[in-house]
Amino acid sequence: MTTTPAGQDRPHLQKAIEEMVGSGFTGVTLRVHDEQGAWAGTAGVRELGDTAKPPVDGHVRIGSNTKTFTAATALRLVAEGAIDLDAPVADHLPEFGPDPRITARMLLQHTSGVFNFTGEYYEDGTFAPGIAATTAGREWVDNRFATHRPEELVRLALSRPARFEPGTDWSYSNTNYVLVRLLIEKVTGRPLAEEMQRLVLGPLGLTGTLLPGTDPEIPEPYAHAYYRYEDAGRHTVDVTRQNPSWISTGGDMISTTRDLHTFISALTGGTLLPAPLLAEMCTPHPKAGYGLGVFVQEVDGGGTVITHNGGMAGHGALMYSTPDGRTTLTAALNYVDDAELSLAAAFQQAVHRLVAEVFGGGRAGSAAAGR
Repeated sequence: MTTTPAGQDRPHLQKAIEEMVGSGFTGVTLRVHDEQGAWAGTAGVRELGDTAKPPVDGHVRIGSNTKTFTAATALRLVAEGAIDLDAPVADHLPEFGPDPRITARMLLQHTSGVFNFTGEYYEDGTFAPGIAATTAGREWVDNRFATHRPEELVRLALSRPARFEPGTDWSYSNTNYVLVRLLIEKVTGRPLAEEMQRLVLGPLGLTGTLLPGTDPEIPEPYAHAYYRYEDAGRHTVDVTRQNPSWISTGGDMISTTRDLHTFISALTGGTLLPAPLLAEMCTPHPKAGYGLGVFVQEVDGGGTVITHNGGMAGHGALMYSTPDGRTTLTAALNYVDDAELSLAAAFQQAVHRLVAEVFGGGRAGSAAAGR
């Protein structure tokens, strides 16, 4: 464990992440910035069979936190006049044949109704599978280095029936953010990685954050990610190295808890976006509390947090901030994933506990009131 600055012992935070490891996580790294200063701690192990703790500033696959970075990039382009939030996306991407009523705003807020290429869960309990790369078990493990182009993911999704008519409901779909990627690339004529570097990563100095594309590597240092499956016995495989193109901008990015803190505090604090666009980003849809690339959630004890979390086959990341950016919680998780998502309940309980520790008791509310 490390504490920063010296003398700031936060045993309740250390205990919370140690309890997460006790509930089944391989390792946890937590970073908190609040009125008491900055604190970072680790628990668990960097790698199964080893005793070394996860690195405090290690790299982690951040999963759906990618959506917040992508949304921030898109909204910066809105500010520049390159993207119109309420214009038809089909004007720029006619080759894919999207419903002409779908707008960039609908993509960012998950109200487009487009099929989720990683599979759709319906209210009646049925599941419609998506691309083969997201099939669980040995098939995913054996094919985790395959390359999938974003155009392939979008074409598959748009070949399936829409979940609802555009703008009439809300449903989380990774396809929305791959379409946002293609939209950004079409209006700028440059790869998303270049635009994100120009508009977000570069200005904030986020040197530990990257879009890996098809590269299976993750920069040192890092904690390992694992996947477990049944096939004539139980197998646990190190899946730290994988080609993340199967998820694309639905969740392919790599970052650190330090960079996640810098990003979310700058975003909510008004550094990245003009105030009117930030307000639109943080205006939640009534069904799910989702704005444009962020969830807006109430916390126990009063107050609001702006957040997005993500998981990526044995890696996970948490990102929370008060609406003024003054208090943040970011975390990196490593664990053994499986088809049953057996850590899901422990994950939800642990996150609830961490958020209550950092933002509960009216602390988030008082910070928000100070805007």
